[in-house]
Amino acid sequence: MANEFPRFRIKLLQRTLWILATTLLLGAVQARQVREQAGLQKIQAKSIPAAEFARLIKDFSEEGGYFRSDNFISNETSYLHVVDKLKELGASGGAYLGVGPEQNFTYIAKIRPQIAFIIDIRRQAIIQQLMFKAIFHLAPTRAEFLSLLFSKPIVGTGPGIDATADALVNYSARAETSRAAFTRNLAVVKKTISVDFHFSLDQKDQASLEYVYAAFRDNNLEVQYRSDGSGGFGGYPMYPGAGGRGFRSMGPWGYFPTLEDLILETDLHGKTGNFLASRNDYEFVRALQESNRIIPVVGNFGGSKAIVSVAAYLKKNGYTVTAFYTSNVEQYLFSEGGFDEFAANVGKLPITEKSLFIRAYPNQRVPHPAQIGNSRLTTLLEKITVFLDDYRHGLYTDYWTLVRTHYIGARMP
Repeated sequence: MANEFPRFRIKLLQRTLWILATTLLLGAVQARQVREQAGLQKIQAKSIPAAEFARLIKDFSEEGGYFRSDNFISNETSYLHVVDKLKELGASGGAYLGVGPEQNFTYIAKIRPQIAFIIDIRRQAIIQQLMFKAIFHLAPTRAEFLSLLFSKPIVGTGPGIDATADALVNYSARAETSRAAFTRNLAVVKKTISVDFHFSLDQKDQASLEYVYAAFRDNNLEVQYRSDGSGGFGGYPMYPGAGGRGFRSMGPWGYFPTLEDLILETDLHGKTGNFLASRNDYEFVRALQESNRIIPVVGNFGGSKAIVSVAAYLKKNGYTVTAFYTSNVEQYLFSEGGFDEFAANVGKLPITEKSLFIRAYPNQRVPHPAQIGNSRLTTLLEKITVFLDDYRHGLYTDYWTLVRTHYIGARMP
């Protein structure tokens, strides 16, 4: 009996410590949830009126231009490689600038800016951004977002609000596409854009909207980046997807990733990081959309209006640029003209020593020294202040020298 009492005391102490640890953990989780909810409410309290949102798009936009790709989704599988570096370099808050489709939402989710402008030379890209915005507006959860995006009604309970990316993707893959849902949803999306967002869609805009929305209906999780051409998917022949559910488009760089690939893509720690992989990330992006603080603008990076107008607006309202995602647009500015004008436009932006470019360098011809694995693209960072100083000193003679000079690359942990 003499030895039983100490063992009882030990078990009691262990149980007490377990209860205490569990209580502290639950308290920390609840406190984080309260902070996150307060942050979302703060964003919504600073909403830009819908009429002003529509005015900014109209007044800042240039005439639409041409690009050889529909860009329904990104083709950059390395997009999460720089997430750690962004955090390490203090990329948080402020203003975010970007280009292209859904990849912006992941960077917005990681950086948590107060406002964002997405600038693209194609008017169709801006109509697509308004489509995304309408779907965010209509979809409180990630499962509902994919349901509306793919015209696949949720049957039964569907994935829970905290479902993993795998669970979301697997459910969406099994769900049936509905033509009736597509027709009904398209009408609601059009009405949302024109009535709720105060953005008037002319006949050409409506045709673009239906074209883009139908691409997501027809291809679902297999939707990809596609370029102009004839034959196959987007001009490229179709091949069985390696590990995928269907067929994939193969271009000069190899297989283009599908939306499923991008949603399930992992960072350098093997963790999913897409904006649809996390409830908290999705809710942040949705809150910014609901407050009309993700503003799409038609514009050429080397044009005389779009970036200049955004720069003036940011200065007037006290914002500085935290990150500017350019993808590989500068490659085209060098080859087709406009890089000097772009540099001049960047010089007008309100920046700090922490302001960063996020770039994607295509490795198909000459691999970048910072390439990780066999990634088709290498995602790089550069301080905007360094860029402007290098430009003034004439260090950028072509795209290759741009991406090789003072770049900040990701590193494997």
